[in-house]
Amino acid sequence: MPIAKKVTGKKTTEEIIDLYGVKARKRLKPFFNQAGISYPPKKVTFLAIKDKSTFEIWAANDNTQYSFIRNYDIKKLSGINGPKLREGDKQVPEGLYKIVALNPNSAYHLSMKLNYPNQFDQKHASEEGRDEPGTNIFIHGKSVSVGCLAMGDSAIEELFVLTKETGLSNINVIISPSDPRIEKLKYDAKHYSSWVGELYKNIEKEILPYNNDN
Repeated sequence: MPIAKKVTGKKTTEEIIDLYGVKARKRLKPFFNQAGISYPPKKVTFLAIKDKSTFEIWAANDNTQYSFIRNYDIKKLSGINGPKLREGDKQVPEGLYKIVALNPNSAYHLSMKLNYPNQFDQKHASEEGRDEPGTNIFIHGKSVSVGCLAMGDSAIEELFVLTKETGLSNINVIISPSDPRIEKLKYDAKHYSSWVGELYKNIEKEILPYNNDN
């Protein structure tokens, strides 16, 4: 992915927070107030649903009860439903991820790097002899994607500031092909190995508690 190599300047993360923080917080805080969650929260989960191009924020004041904060339309995501398998397949990965780095100098305004391939991805890539499962997957601005989640500039400013102020270790990211709160996840066994069924069970288990009806 070119995002890992391209930069647009030499700003620090702290300078980005100074630049966008006030306006981003002003836009975010009404949603947190409505949900009864303090800002910055203790924990945050970002939930992306690929086939609906939606991106939800859930947050908690403690380690147990998460509340829905708001959602965004994903401006662009490439590929089809199904996990990422190799470098260059243009697939947005599916699974349970963490944000491992903030990039204040992205060519796509701002970006946040995911830990793809994670341990689960690496294990099954190794078992199948896929030496290059891909890397450099980001949540970023603009509206262009080659395996990443492109959120637009206003949204990525809010997400970047929220992530920085909540703390990277307190952020979970779940990317799902569809919404298991509506219908059980399915995959085509003719095109994918059986481990995808295990992946989808893991995703379902994580997503189902994030329900406005709870």
